[in-house]
Amino acid sequence: MAFVEPVTLRGNGLALIPLALDHEEGLCAAAADGELWKLRITSVPEPQETRSYIETALTMREEEHRFAFAVTDEATGNVLGSTSFHDILPAVKRVEIGYTWYAKSAQRSHVNTTCKLLMMGHAFDTLGCHVVGWRTDNYNFASQQAIERLGAKKDGVIRGHALRRDGTIRDTVMYSMRSGEWPEARAQLLYLLSRHS
Repeated sequence: MAFVEPVTLRGNGLALIPLALDHEEGLCAAAADGELWKLRITSVPEPQETRSYIETALTMREEEHRFAFAVTDEATGNVLGSTSFHDILPAVKRVEIGYTWYAKSAQRSHVNTTCKLLMMGHAFDTLGCHVVGWRTDNYNFASQQAIERLGAKKDGVIRGHALRRDGTIRDTVMYSMRSGEWPEARAQLLYLLSRHS
């Protein structure tokens, strides 16, 4: 039995549905909203790579390293982007949240806050995780600010850690939150969402 079992997470008009090949067209359209694959600091697939992107995510799910979701609008069924649990470590009850991206029209809205609330709630309250982590490119300042708004603590920087899509080598900024910090973080996320509505 996998640590992260198939589940759909719902809240605030969104549904995080286990990513499937059926989501190819929707993911392609979400990525095209802002031509997100042109950003060197993201992992958003180019249109012709969308199927391969999903297939890779499904292989990683089988290997129990990553569990990817399609982020959808419950009212319309439109795919808004994708996010994942990854670097899943059942022995120490730790997951990371990442591979996250949204269509440009869904950015700076309630979408990211809602997704993080749902995923952190599932990780801490359902899976019993002791720690949830995040990582991002050292030049992805928007992502760093978004992670810090969640209440995560900066653990440090791993230098020369990974390749970017353009072939340059990135430093990776690591963050985490412990289970004891979750109640305060949840209260803050709920407060932020109340200001959106």
